[in-house]
Amino acid sequence: MTNSGDKISRCYSHEDVQQILQLAIARQVDDDKEFSHEVLLEIAAELDISPETLQLAEADWANKLGEIQHRQAFNLHRQRRFKKRVGNYAITNTFLLSMDLLTGGGINWALYVVLFWGLFLGLDGWNSFQTKGEEYEAAFQNWYRKHQLKRSMDNIVNKFLKFTSRLN
Repeated sequence: MTNSGDKISRCYSHEDVQQILQLAIARQVDDDKEFSHEVLLEIAAELDISPETLQLAEADWANKLGEIQHRQAFNLHRQRRFKKRVGNYAITNTFLLSMDLLTGGGINWALYVVLFWGLFLGLDGWNSFQTKGEEYEAAFQNWYRKHQLKRSMDNIVNKFLKFTSRLN
């Protein structure tokens, strides 16, 4: 017989605590409800998380969120570029097939162009929709560097234009 005053001793690992709290918060919180920074500080204080640790965690979270947004922009860029190439392929090869049909009485030489170009278009499509792997990471890093360089150049040009407009 157990006494109602007895408490069962339970121990949880760090990962288990994280998962349990995530599930509890997900069940309790409405979709429309947002937490203020003050509430976040109170929750962290209740869990014995120092403000410095919370600040570092917030910075990590913001960096991860920014990277996710950059990756989404990169994926969208690749998909748009691929759609443009498909359009170019369709227009050009429709013209070539039509010209081949009108001049030769059938499809002869244009079929080779369609198939050869189609092979490269298929490979490009495969690469455009891959979001994992070393090639994807290298392409993302290259795009990101170009994107940051463009943003830096835009900032420099804007500052220069503001400066010159003040002189006039």
